[in-house]
Amino acid sequence: MTGRRTEGRGGRLTARPRPLGPPGQMPGERGLRHLEFGGRRDGLLYVPDTELTHPLPLVVMLHGAGGNAQHGLAPLLPHADAHGLLLLAPESRSSTWDVIHGDYGPDVAFIEQALALVFERYPVDPARIVLEGFSDGASYALSLGVGNGDLFTHLLAFSPGFLVPAGQVGAPRIFISHGEGDRVLPIDRCSRVIVPRLRQAGYDVTYLEFAGPHMVPENIVEAALGWLEENPGE
Repeated sequence: MTGRRTEGRGGRLTARPRPLGPPGQMPGERGLRHLEFGGRRDGLLYVPDTELTHPLPLVVMLHGAGGNAQHGLAPLLPHADAHGLLLLAPESRSSTWDVIHGDYGPDVAFIEQALALVFERYPVDPARIVLEGFSDGASYALSLGVGNGDLFTHLLAFSPGFLVPAGQVGAPRIFISHGEGDRVLPIDRCSRVIVPRLRQAGYDVTYLEFAGPHMVPENIVEAALGWLEENPGE
């Protein structure tokens, strides 16, 4: 199922949401904030402006090559309040995600640190933990998500390029979209190869193609949000 080999055995995440107790109020702060881990590249967290008293869905959002946390948040940020989504957008340690350079490493460690922070501070629904990405971020979301299906219940991949899981754990539901006119990551070499491999491996994959280039159209975002609501986790 893999598109290339990696030398290491990394890629596993151990952070987990805290056990669910009686319903309680969300922490008071709302809106967009930096993770403040220090360093040139950090990340952003968005806490929806809601009065929800139950655990929230968490979407971990991965930017494309050369991007940053703001780029990562862009597809879902306008919808976060209406859907009650807690959004986490870590930034890759270099220009793109580590496995694209050959192996899992510092980006996995940073995502682990960011997840631990969110799980400590906020009530997260363990049945709705989503890993999402665009372009290189989509490739990384699929690869890391397939290897951590005991944490991530859903994977959203907008225009992925390849799939390099360190292993297969769990069975997350998967949503993939790709533009027929994509010249950055051509659909014939990318999603039209990735999707059959995932299905052959037994994954439940929803796949949408659209007439357009390397982008995430609003109608695809709406379809992905609808899919999330119609396919709750186990």
